[in-house]
Amino acid sequence: MTPVRSGRPTGDRLPTEPPRLVIDRVEPVVDGGRYPAKRLVGDAVTVRAIVYKDGHDLIAARVRYRGPGERRWRLAATTYERDFDRCTGSFVVDRIGTWRFSVEAWTDRFGTWRADLAKRVAARQEIEENLSEGATMLRAAGRRARGDGRTSLMELAALLDDTDAPVADRAERAVTADVVALVLAHLPPEDLTSLGTDFEVVVDRERAGFGAWYEMFPRSQGAKADRHGTWADAAQQLPRLAALGFDVVYLPPIHPVGRTNRKGRNNALVAGPADPGSPWAIGNSQGGHTAVEPALGTLAEFEAFVVAARDHGMEVALDYALQCSPDHPWVREHPDWFFIRADGSIKYAENPPKQCADIVPLHFWCDDWQALWRACREIVAFWVERGVRIFRVDNPHTKPFAFWEWLLGSLRREHPDLIFLAEAFTRPARMRGLAKLGFTQSYTYFTWRNTSWELRDYLTELTQTSMAEYFRPNFFANTPDILHEYLQHGGRPAFRARLVLATTLSPVYGIYSGFELCERTPVRAGSEEYRDSEKYQLRTRRWDAPGNINADIATMNRIRREHPALQRFANLEFLASENDGILAYHKHAPDNDLLIAVNLDAHRPQATMLHVPVAALGLDEDEPFRVEDLLTGSQYVWRGARNYVRL
Repeated sequence: MTPVRSGRPTGDRLPTEPPRLVIDRVEPVVDGGRYPAKRLVGDAVTVRAIVYKDGHDLIAARVRYRGPGERRWRLAATTYERDFDRCTGSFVVDRIGTWRFSVEAWTDRFGTWRADLAKRVAARQEIEENLSEGATMLRAAGRRARGDGRTSLMELAALLDDTDAPVADRAERAVTADVVALVLAHLPPEDLTSLGTDFEVVVDRERAGFGAWYEMFPRSQGAKADRHGTWADAAQQLPRLAALGFDVVYLPPIHPVGRTNRKGRNNALVAGPADPGSPWAIGNSQGGHTAVEPALGTLAEFEAFVVAARDHGMEVALDYALQCSPDHPWVREHPDWFFIRADGSIKYAENPPKQCADIVPLHFWCDDWQALWRACREIVAFWVERGVRIFRVDNPHTKPFAFWEWLLGSLRREHPDLIFLAEAFTRPARMRGLAKLGFTQSYTYFTWRNTSWELRDYLTELTQTSMAEYFRPNFFANTPDILHEYLQHGGRPAFRARLVLATTLSPVYGIYSGFELCERTPVRAGSEEYRDSEKYQLRTRRWDAPGNINADIATMNRIRREHPALQRFANLEFLASENDGILAYHKHAPDNDLLIAVNLDAHRPQATMLHVPVAALGLDEDEPFRVEDLLTGSQYVWRGARNYVRL
């Protein structure tokens, strides 16, 4: 980035006002400012920049910032580390929306003068001329000050010029803290250099960065396996989910389900007369994306469900799946919004060899694309009006990135409290791109990271690289599509281990129904699909069935709420464990330190010597200290860095 206040020289032309200082490597900045960094309301945004110039002068800098809707810039001072040419300052973001900031720097004339004066005094050199220079700067600052500040600066300037006063007293008085503060506040910079660019920080509400999600199919909440659940049935589950400590109830598509080519049980190509079909095959003669499946109930009953969830301290998240059943009203009203085959028919969704004849994809670059994009925006606006503020977006990487940047930016300008979760299990660059352009949260590769080295490597990338500025991971432990072999073969211990990992490694995590019952039967060997998947049939469950891990879930969600260290993401430090079967890490917040050890071996006990970061905890190398096991309440006395753990 180039620090300029005027145009660059062209050929032999000199710039009209050349910059005096260089401002470089500003943080937090994503892709040179192309995309905003992300923070949560209440966070302190720490701004860093490399600032330097020719010569030996000291440098001063400040952060210029303003919040949403503000016209006037506010200023935050910085500290200057001369050895690194680095300035650091911060400001607190106290409301949601888009904030802007930049950096300004100038030569610290008074600081340079003070440093030179101190060197001359130490060397016992003549300083009368230096004191006169200081008096000149004090008067310049005094002329811009008011009241007592002006009086103090002018009196001190006179003292520095008073050759009858002792030299040592004059020199000592000129560098006191109150004088320095007054001069810095009022001495005009002679070479103020500003960046030509303002950078953005998008600030979200707390739920964007901390929360426990639960995925539930409302249609499976009926009392019997052959009875389609209703909103009233689903509402009966809310007290249970609230008691388990969940914050968000995520619902797969709730719209009318298509009938053409409807899928049967276990993804069968032919459905039986009672099969409900896949809810992702959206739309039939009873409506599309702004309608509710009649078997669930009415739109008014859905709105009551949203209110009931809120009364239990939870929010409802809706699935936003931009695809249609062949029966969707849009197919009849806007056939040009879809892909047309050579024979004139509408093309089904397919990713060879996989085919989904119950779904037709939208053509986002059709001739009438602007009307299509606006219609897709109206879907979100419709549900926002009915109290929904969180959306899980299905397969966003299969739609244009330009569409998402427009849609999310447009909606967030009007509703800055909205949260969008990107369900994009795709290549890394595309996942990062979606996060940059506006998605609040992102699904991750967490499900497929099960060994010590895999978790260390992946979490280091997420927390210690530039991804930490814009990529908010949501660690779903399972989904209707993903039953990892670790869970299939590890049984209940594997579910408990993955629960602890998800709840402590990321402040945002989720589970899909059945995780609490350790459901782990695949449709066939080698598959990650569930047998008797809820995607294609109704399911009823006994939530208190033997072997459940309800108590573990409730405990972990309680611990997360009680410990600020688990409510932030980038505060992760992996610890040395002398056995790779046990992953160990440290999560820190002010007055809150957690040491976490997880046995990754679902089949046998493991033991290790865990290396405690005693220096970071303010402990001496051989000092005893007390630790509490938050899962059991047991307490132990450990000593020094190496301590024994068996799980």
